[in-house]
Amino acid sequence: MNTDISFNDTAIAFAYKSDKELRHSHWLYSMMGKPWLVQIGSRLAPWSIKAGLPVKGLIRKTIFKQFLGGESLEQTIPVAEMLRQYNVTVILDYGVEAMEGEDNYEQACKEFIRVIDFAATQPNVPFMSIKVTGMARFALLEKIDSLMRESEANSLITRYNAALQQLSVEEKNEWQRVYERTKQICEAANKGDVGVLVDAEETWIQDPVDALTMILMGEYNKNKLVVYNTIQLYRHDRLGFLMNSYEAARDNNFLLGAKLVRGAYMEKERKRAKVKGYPSPIQPNKEATDKDYDEAVRFCIDRLHHVGVMIATHNENSNLLGVRLLQQKGLPLNHARVHFSQLYGMSDNISFNLAKAGCSVSKLLPFGPIEDVVPYLIRRAQENTSIGGQTSRELSLVKREMSRRRV
Repeated sequence: MNTDISFNDTAIAFAYKSDKELRHSHWLYSMMGKPWLVQIGSRLAPWSIKAGLPVKGLIRKTIFKQFLGGESLEQTIPVAEMLRQYNVTVILDYGVEAMEGEDNYEQACKEFIRVIDFAATQPNVPFMSIKVTGMARFALLEKIDSLMRESEANSLITRYNAALQQLSVEEKNEWQRVYERTKQICEAANKGDVGVLVDAEETWIQDPVDALTMILMGEYNKNKLVVYNTIQLYRHDRLGFLMNSYEAARDNNFLLGAKLVRGAYMEKERKRAKVKGYPSPIQPNKEATDKDYDEAVRFCIDRLHHVGVMIATHNENSNLLGVRLLQQKGLPLNHARVHFSQLYGMSDNISFNLAKAGCSVSKLLPFGPIEDVVPYLIRRAQENTSIGGQTSRELSLVKREMSRRRV
């Protein structure tokens, strides 16, 4: 039976918000709709914290409250519980920016495992996310990626193994520690029955991240989905990469975990390509990105016997496509291998309406000390300003609900 879903139903989208919280969202999105204000705030916030100015309270009550679950793991519990009441689960994300140095890498690994151990005790936290750059030196990733690109082999793992052979003894030992950290995380996740979403990185360090993730999927995804790779479809080569990853998973008898996103580094990628004089890895336009994203959704849902897919997008059409494909195949909307996801504090009209219809939905819920998560908050503010129509869309939905409630 087909279920009609409307992402314009604000009564469902904002049922969890009080009138006061709704007014707060209205005010915040109104401020974020002013690019000049976001630009000033993006510069002042980090400086103010470093200077020791008393701004944490202001940040905590405004943008932090909108986009983060708390400053500690324990503070995320009431947020996760609130979301559970609306059949929305949580992806925990330790939102602290990566710091280089072996001690920091070890600390990041321990923190990721602590998040997994915590998630395993919670009834509403089936996933958590990690960044390999939190546990590996950027320059080493860059070198391995460069060596992999020099190889003429077609296989990702063959190119990876060939690149590792060209490293110095010290570099090989360093990379071995990176592998062991990520393996410890996946081992803990496997035992705790928590899914690990490996974040995507910049194109010039992505190949070793892909190879490492593929190896771990081969080890831990034999009988269930533990490890997911993140695939950025704003890259023109990623649909092909998804198809090749599926072939590798099928040939080696493991399940492919694919988190589908559009992408996060577009301006940086295009600028670097222009400066260094190589073709941009980014799609030529939004239409091409949308086409490949939706094709990736179709590809995965056509192959659920070997694929687990997370449709992680704020694009309404792509979410509806996932729903319609399940309906056309006569599959349940809460199929165990199909999941939908949006960021906490954004696109509630999508998340809560999907959940109300019976889909499996999660909110990515970052947490961390205010002074450490400011870079994340700045990105959210800048992203909402730069995404075409995102802030105005959020604001219009909030206004509609305020009008409906007569707030």
